[in-house]
Amino acid sequence: MEIRKFAAVDIGSNSVRLLIANVLMNGDEPLFKKSSLIRVPVRLGVNAFTDHKIPEVSIIHLEETMLAFRYLMKANDVIHYKGCATSALREAVNGPRIIKRIKDKTGIQIELITGNIEANLIFNSQVASLNKIQENCFFVDVGGGSTEVTVFSKGKPVATKSFPIGTIRIMQNQVEKSTWKKMRDWIRAHAVGLKDFSMIGSGGNINRISKLAQLKPGKALPIDKLIDIVQMIKSHTYEERLKLYDLNPDRADVIVPAGDIFITIMNWIDSDKIYVPKIGLGDGIVREAYKEYLNGKTSRF
Repeated sequence: MEIRKFAAVDIGSNSVRLLIANVLMNGDEPLFKKSSLIRVPVRLGVNAFTDHKIPEVSIIHLEETMLAFRYLMKANDVIHYKGCATSALREAVNGPRIIKRIKDKTGIQIELITGNIEANLIFNSQVASLNKIQENCFFVDVGGGSTEVTVFSKGKPVATKSFPIGTIRIMQNQVEKSTWKKMRDWIRAHAVGLKDFSMIGSGGNINRISKLAQLKPGKALPIDKLIDIVQMIKSHTYEERLKLYDLNPDRADVIVPAGDIFITIMNWIDSDKIYVPKIGLGDGIVREAYKEYLNGKTSRF
């Protein structure tokens, strides 16, 4: 059995992540095992969604993070990585310049991906990890800047859509009623005729909520329990949340709007429970890095 390391660099609106995974290459089907996950709260979306520009102080923070990631990948003998940036850098007018600057100063190559590509990467990681996905389901990933929805019918993806509704946007009152209506209408339209479907949730916030719910692997989180936990967190101040629920500072505020998004969507489609497999964009990016390696690509640090 051959074991090699691959990595994903995920530049999101709320945080920047480095996922390093061991890939066990034994036969035709590789086995992906998470080795480590480093998360840095750069919060690019705070300025990207209001000023549509990332300030110099945040760019420097991002550069320092990318340089640290470079050395961590080198120290871990990563043979190939893939870097992706989502909604914050997509919307910032200086996003492309920042990506070039990161490449020039740190050597890390970042790809600016669309919302639909982001949804497909997350979807692919779900299918590969769940092995047997529900025949009909709604897969929802909630981030700081956007919500990605993928609809499955008979085990195959039939529709994918990215909506500019995220936790940071909500906290900054950047989401119009018309945007909520567009997402509601799209989801309801694709729910028509979809029988016996389930809902799958992805993202750091729903993962944390499932942990607070002491959710057992493979078990679904009932909507009543989800509502209770969100209301419980909401009843406390930011400082109290840090102490009572052992939340990171950059999680304690966004976890409530994230929970509200999931609850809202579940109510729209009359879903009474949600599955939380704790798989996300980073997992999909790692798989893409592995595919690139099979096509002859390797990374130099």
